Amino acid sequence: MGKSSQYVSHQPDEDGFIQWSDEENSIWHDLITRQLTCMPGNACDEYLAGLDALQLPLDRVPQLEEVSAVLRQHTGWECAAVPALISFDKFFELLANRRFPVATFIRSREEFDYLQEPDIFHEIFGHCPLLTHPAFADFTHKYGQLGLAANKEDRVYLARLYWFTVEFGLLNTPQGLRIYGGGVLSSPGETQYAMHSDEAIRQDMDVLEALRTPYRIDIMQPIYYCLKQVDDLFDIGKLDIMSLVQTAKKMGLKAPLFAPKAS
Repeated sequence: MGKSSQYVSHQPDEDGFIQWSDEENSIWHDLITRQLTCMPGNACDEYLAGLDALQLPLDRVPQLEEVSAVLRQHTGWECAAVPALISFDKFFELLANRRFPVATFIRSREEFDYLQEPDIFHEIFGHCPLLTHPAFADFTHKYGQLGLAANKEDRVYLARLYWFTVEFGLLNTPQGLRIYGGGVLSSPGETQYAMHSDEAIRQDMDVLEALRTPYRIDIMQPIYYCLKQVDDLFDIGKLDIMSLVQTAKKMGLKAPLFAPKAS
């Protein structure tokens, strides 16, 4: 959003079908089979239930309609094919209409372990399983509605809430620490770091604090905010989030827990 991408998204045909190459299907296979080995004992139960419902193929990139058919049945959501990068206006508009943006490209092997842009593996494997869960689905919908109505400055604060929930959220469950954020679930390195690093700070979710917490997209996260259960997102969605944004703006940002990015 606001920068260029080296990737070119595939255009679906009139039936919504995307023709993926053998190499792209091979990359999907290698990504998903590797990441599935990281899920037991790390991913939350709600995510695992959604993953089971989706029944994602291992040997090829899934077609978006395959995923959408399951999401519609559970929560009324569907996938929307988008270019590699879209505007914030388009992003919020899609979420506000229960359409989850999925960039129709897959990373190259040169960026197999990490890329800054969300590709189809990140979106489908990382996020779509939890879009079968009512609390996660409703929170994402509410977030889209708020962002669509917000001004540019307020959207920057809202982005932090999305980052520390949808992308990098953790749960403190009776069974132990678990992951629900798609940015963690789609990354083997971040999965291990978030769950086991002695350096990472893990603290209970405070929405006002999250709105004030700076982050960087190109490092392991120094801090993670934890809910007790995915259903807590129902409660966050009922808050007057835009009032909290105004309070956060008045209080200012917290000191960053990372070094400045090298120019």
